[in-house]
Amino acid sequence: MTAFVLALLIGLLALTGLSLDGGLALASKVRAGGQAESAARAGAQALDLATYRANGAVRLDPGRARELAQQYLASVGATGTVQVAGDTVTVEVTATYRTQLLSLVGIEAIQTHGRGAAHPQRGVTGIEP
Repeated sequence: MTAFVLALLIGLLALTGLSLDGGLALASKVRAGGQAESAARAGAQALDLATYRANGAVRLDPGRARELAQQYLASVGATGTVQVAGDTVTVEVTATYRTQLLSLVGIEAIQTHGRGAAHPQRGVTGIEP
């Protein structure tokens, strides 16, 4: 009877660990994705104003876009990479979730990743349905 209870307890603890840490790791992944998307949007605000004023073309200032995206990541405590290609800012965020219960079986951390991309848009000219 004791071996059965012990096996049942270990199984229940493992299931609880998977549920708890799996859910929190998923939340960490969603957070990383949101941070990446927000950083990309921040970078996409870095318009090349001289070009815009000269001929109305919407283009990014790549250096400033990279800087704004990195500043956003730093402000939320995230780390990631920023790439600017053409008129698109792409950000990839990597986060480490430290496990609560799975650390008891040797899984100390789970790596999560998020990716976001944005490009500048001209303002809305009319109401869309």
